This record gives sequence, C-alpha cells and structure tokens, in this order.
Amino acid sequence: MKLPVSNTNAPVWRDITVKSQLPAALKSLEKLSRNLWWVWNSEAKNLFRDLDHDIWRATGENPVMLLQQLPSERLDEIMSDKEMMARIDHVWKMFQDYMAQPMRNDIPSVSYFSMEYGLCNCLKIYSGGLGVLAGDYIKEASDSRVNMTAIGFLYRYGYFTQTLSVDGQQIANYEPQNFNQLPIEQVTEENGHPMILEVPYHDRIIYSHIWRVNVGRMSLYLLDTDFDMNSEFDRPITHKLYGGDWENRIKQEYLLGIGGILALKKLGIHSEIYHANEGHAALLNLQRLADYVQEKGLDFNTALELVRSSALYTVHTPVPAGHDYFDEGLAHKYLQQYPALLGISWQELMDMGRENPGSNDRFSMSVFALNTCQEANGVSWLHGEVSKKMFAGVWKGYSWEESHVGYVTNGVHMPTWAASEWKAFYSEKLGEQVFDHQSDPKAWENIFKVKDEEIWAMRTQLKNKFINFVRRDFKEKWLANQGDPSAVIKILEKINPNALIIGFARRFATYKRAHLLFTDLDRLARIVNNEQFPVQFVFSGKAHPADGAGQGLIKRIMEVSHMPQFQGKIIFLEDYNMIVAKRLVTGVDIWLNTPTRPLEASGTSGEKAEMNGVLNFSVLDGWWYEGYKLDEKAGWALTEKRTFTDQAQQDKLDAATIYSMLENEIIPLYFAKNSKGYSPEWIQYIKRSIGHIAPQYTMQRMIEDYISRFYSPEAKRFAALSADNDKLAKEIAAWKQKVASAWDGIKVLDVHTKEDIHQHNTTGQPFTTVIKIDTNGLADDLGLELVIDKMENNTEKRWIKIPFQVIAKEGNIVTYEVTDKLRDPGVFRYSFRLYPTNPNLPHRQDFAYVRWI
Repeated sequence: MKLPVSNTNAPVWRDITVKSQLPAALKSLEKLSRNLWWVWNSEAKNLFRDLDHDIWRATGENPVMLLQQLPSERLDEIMSDKEMMARIDHVWKMFQDYMAQPMRNDIPSVSYFSMEYGLCNCLKIYSGGLGVLAGDYIKEASDSRVNMTAIGFLYRYGYFTQTLSVDGQQIANYEPQNFNQLPIEQVTEENGHPMILEVPYHDRIIYSHIWRVNVGRMSLYLLDTDFDMNSEFDRPITHKLYGGDWENRIKQEYLLGIGGILALKKLGIHSEIYHANEGHAALLNLQRLADYVQEKGLDFNTALELVRSSALYTVHTPVPAGHDYFDEGLAHKYLQQYPALLGISWQELMDMGRENPGSNDRFSMSVFALNTCQEANGVSWLHGEVSKKMFAGVWKGYSWEESHVGYVTNGVHMPTWAASEWKAFYSEKLGEQVFDHQSDPKAWENIFKVKDEEIWAMRTQLKNKFINFVRRDFKEKWLANQGDPSAVIKILEKINPNALIIGFARRFATYKRAHLLFTDLDRLARIVNNEQFPVQFVFSGKAHPADGAGQGLIKRIMEVSHMPQFQGKIIFLEDYNMIVAKRLVTGVDIWLNTPTRPLEASGTSGEKAEMNGVLNFSVLDGWWYEGYKLDEKAGWALTEKRTFTDQAQQDKLDAATIYSMLENEIIPLYFAKNSKGYSPEWIQYIKRSIGHIAPQYTMQRMIEDYISRFYSPEAKRFAALSADNDKLAKEIAAWKQKVASAWDGIKVLDVHTKEDIHQHNTTGQPFTTVIKIDTNGLADDLGLELVIDKMENNTEKRWIKIPFQVIAKEGNIVTYEVTDKLRDPGVFRYSFRLYPTNPNLPHRQDFAYVRWI
C-alpha cells in the first residue's frame, strides 16, 4: 500500500490577545485610555501619539491598542524619560481636575437615545453626520456638566470601510471590531460576571450585553446582542449600522427604544427628560407608556400625558428615505403584545404611527414620535420650517405655519474639531476664557486685533500639514488598490501648497450634488490649470452600499480625476472617517457645499471649518442660511431662491454660478497678495468668519438652546403634571375625554355677518360676525377664531387669526362675536375655527380637535 504523502486535519485555532503589562508607574495611562476625554484634550491626545507615532497611526489613533502593543523596551524608555513622565503626571492631573467638577443640578437630567455616535475614529459606531453630531453632543454634555446618559449600540462591524477599485467603483468592507481593543468597558454584576439585559420580544427573550463608554463626565451605554445566549438569527441585530432588511431594522429599533429603557431601569438610572435623536428611537416611549400603566396602575391617557410632557423628538432630515415606515404585518409581529399592556386596541396603537388614523398607512416611527413627544424640533431654522410642512398632515386642523415644531440649529464641539494649533492660538490670542464662553461672540472679539500675518501663518501651517497627510494617505491607498506607482508620483508632485485648495467631503447622496462641479469640464479645466492662480479640489465621502446613484457620483469623480487635464488637480481621498474629516476641515482654504435646496437639514462640516479659519462657499441651506446672514463678508453663498422648477436646469444654473463666483470673486481675492505673500482682504474674511460666525455654531450654544427651549420647560411641566400623585395629568386626561365625548354633539345654531363684505369689499370696510353655538356641555372649554388666508398664485400665503369674544352665555348656548375691518387688498379666503382650550395644554397641537364653521 502506498503511504499518503500528507495526512492532517484543519487547524483548530484559538484566539488569545497578548497585552503589554503596564508597570504601576504607567497605570494612569490605562485609565486615561478608557475615557474619551483624550479625544478633545490636545495634550492628552498628543501624549498618546508621542508614546509611539507608528503604532498610534497603525491602530487608527486607538490608545487602548497602543498601550497593548507597546514593547517592553519602549515602556522602559518612557519610565526613564523624566520629561515624558512629567507630561503623563500633568495630563493625569488635568483629567482628575476635570472629573472632580460636579454635574449641574439646576437643569434637568436627560436620557439621550441615538442609533449612532461619532466619538473617535477607532470606535466604529457611526456612519456620518447624524452620528458625529450625537457624539459631539454628549461630549459637550460632559463639558457643560449636564446630567445626561446616552443609549446606543455596540456594533460588531459598524459601518463599512471604503476602498475604491482602479475604475472608481466603491467597495464596502465590513471589518469586525475586537471589543477587547476598544476604549470601552463591559458592565458587570457585583459578582464580576457580565450584566445580561433581557429584552422580551413577541415570542422570545433576546439577550444583550451592556458596555459603557466613558465620555468625560458622562456615560454612553451600548447594547450588544452578538454572543452565544442568542440564536444565529438574533446575534446579528447589532452587527451592522443601517444594515439588513426591514425586519432587521425593526428588531434594531425595538432593541434601541424598548431595550434602551429596560437597560436604564436595570442600571437604576431615572431621568426627567427622554430625548429621541431621530425616529429610530421612538419606541422608547412605547415602553415608558407600558411601565406607567403596568407599574403605576395608570390608565393609558394619563400615562400618555406624563410620557409626552417629558419627551423630545429631534428630526434630522426632510428626505423621505430618512424616515422609517413598517408594514402593518411586520409591526404586528413585533408590537402585538403592547395593546394588552396599554389597555388599548391594536388599531389605536397603529393609528399612533399613522398620519391618517383609521387608514391602512404603514406605521411611521416619525409620526409615532410626534404623537408621544410633547415637543419636536428640526436642526436649523430653515429645517424647522421644512419640518413643519413635512409633518403638517399630523395636525390637519392647523396650517404648517402654526405648528409647534421648533428648531435648534446644530453646532459642533469646538475642542474636538479645532486643530490643536488653533486651540493654542486661541488660548494665547483670545484668552482661556474663549473655551468656557465659546457661544459668546464677545469672547472672540480679540481675533480682530491679531496681526494678519499671524493668521496667514496659521493657515499655511495647517495647509502644509494637510498636504503632507494627503501625500501619505493618498499614496498608501492608491498603491494598495494596484494603482500605477509612476502615476501616483506624478499626481503627488502636482499637489501645490500655493494653490487655493477647495474641499468637498460628506455622504455621497444625489441631493448633495457633488456632480455640479463637473457640469462644464472645459471651464473647470481652465480654472484648475491657470498657472498664475492655481486651484485644486479634494473630495472625500462614502455612498450607502445600497445607493447606486451615490456610488455613481464617486465613480464619476474618479473618472474625471484620471483625465490628464485634472491629474493632481482633483483628488479623491478614500475611506472618509473622522481622521480624514479633521485634516480636511483644518487644511483646505474653502469648504464647498452644494445641496439641493432645502434638503440639507443643517450640515455641520462647514461649522467645523469655521473653527479653523476655513471659509464657506455654500448653498443658502441648513445652517449656512443663518450663518451667512450674520456676515456676508465672511464667506460666499448661492442664493436660496429657485429659478427653475426643473432640477436639471437649476443644476446647470447653479454650476454656472459656482464657476463665475470662483473666477470673478473667490480666486482673485485669494491671490490678491501683498509683498508679504498673503491677501489682506482674504485674511479679513477669515477674521470675520471666526469672530462673527463661529461663536454661533458651537456645541455649547446648541446644548444651551436645548436646555432653554425644551429640557427646562418640559421638566417644569412634567413636575406639575406628576405632583400629588399625578393629579394634574389625571385632570387633563379626564378633560380631554370629556371634550372628545361631547365634540360630535356640538351644534352651530347661527352664523351672521352684519355687513355684506362681499358687496362692499374695499379696504377699511368694517364688519362684525356673530356666531351662536350649542356647546353640548363645553361652554367654558371652547375657543373660536376667524382665520383669514391670503391667496397668491392659487397658493396660501399666510394665515391671520382673529379671536372671537363671548358676548352671551345661556346654559350650553354661547354667542361669540368678532369685529374687525378689511385690511389689505388682494384675494382672500376665510373661515371660522372652533377648538378646545385649556390653559394647561402646552400648545394647540397637543389636542388637535378642530371644527371648521
């Protein structure tokens, strides 16, 4: 018998992570690495970097992995370096002093729910702007000492890492995170075993681990289902951010909202305000309702008063794809147990998520959030107005202009996004007070006293730092994807530190209109190849893996960048993440943003640029609609007015405007250099941008707005409703029940206008209208008003409301009167609106019963 040449089975591999054992003298480094305070404290971040530059970069700026991988020889070097040890002690003392400051007790406690958080590059639990905004928000909650707890997911794969093929095709790579190498801590029971959260779904229990991210003074708790107590169908719930089918999405949103509330209860955390950052978290209010009914024995309507008065919903997008709708069958599969818990019918629960109750509409998480939160807000003034229109159908008796939906314009966390060089510069030139009073324009006034050449030196320093990053990063990514090395060298040689560099980086969706610049390639070629006034463009961003059109935009940019006339003049940086974003918003000269109006809810990348002396050139949409109006000599704007209804024609016009403004305004201004090598006029733009605009778009200002506009007023009302064993909540619920029962029995007995205003309809003509109503027992609970709607081009223009006065009351019969005059010329329509009134309601949409007469 011939013997086999080989006989072996497959290897049985076992994972083990061997970590460096830190000496006692360096234990403070490990504690520092486990609190994300280092992300926005430049001294702490630079300290970790200087422990080993190569490992710091190779680990994606992850201090936990850095400390795990430091060789013992390097640890010995650190301990023998007196200067380094002094730095470690200094940073540790700074951290201890920071943590020792108590949370404020004059503002409400808050639980904040979000599907994603962009805190640092090494923690992949975010995809883009929404996540970075949430991450910035909880950082500022720490700095501002707000008693906030945050809830989210610890994703095994998170969002994808992007690579581009030679022809520009986006490749999405999902890489698993090793939780033992992240700046997180697993929450354990007293016995040291992992805490297990049991989340009851319709037919089974799904189990979750809980992890804590220490974000300065506050905690972010992350849920994780990827372990062996769950089935193979449930472990992937927390695998990918925005991944999977609609069933996986509802499983995720169930876990975030309902599981999140159960997690807070298990951790013993009780907050005054519950803030849903986007509709993904709306089911948190479903569980809160069930808790009030089941644990406190309240009826559903009383429970709803308490839940609503302590809940806030923030909407981030007017784009329909950003709002989740679930078919009734799928909603029933996962929510079927809740009607019995709440004491209502399935139809009533479904109607809470429908714009048209009683219809067959799908269950909208956004509508459910609106119906279970007293307040809602957009993320800029303009987006607030757009949101009023978008949600107008939920409160059909009122015009969108009357909506209670408010706004808080997004800001950015200045200590995170201002370059360390700028932070040192601000500290020296403006004083340390600027960090404590970021939102106060007076704290920034001294920027106008700084010498022009010092501003220019800062911009040059950051620009060169960015170019070095591009040369290194671009080269590595290009070569990794089998690019021609000689072509890489040619491109790198063309990157010009003396050029005007324009940056465009964001999620690649079609409404962001990244293609505008390439509408006229000949004209663009003349702009970038002007040797006297060189201009270069740097792009970066990801498209959702399911967004073929967005991926097509990236492919098109790559195709253009490969054309001979654009090589080295148009560059696309792969794998847009927080590291790339920081380099871009600190290093380019112009930040370009060209969304389709009004689909940019806020946008924050341009605000980050503001902090670093980078000027904005943007469509007047989102935050820039407000920012540009603060100082029109601090940046450039495309008008918010639409010329063409056809979007393709509008795109052509906007592209031509961009070319023209670049050629005639922006480029000449940048290159109007004096004998010292800079443009004094350009520096004035930078100073005005920093001094007049930047203070208004800090995260400090944003959190102050949330406190004053929403958290504090809601907490005050909730305290009133819940006092004396929920006495006022019960009274309001009973009053609403009384009104609802009597509403259909209200009868209009007479409507009479004493003058014939249709016959004598000139301006100044007085009129008096008297209306007699049988109020069916609601004589003291009704308001009546004349509503006038001015018409222009067959569309409503504005609503005018004139209240009636009660002139007689006989039992249930109430007579109302209004006297006014015809004011303005034009085409009008008018009607009379009857509505319930109660001084304890926060706004009319809280109980949107309307009878038109």
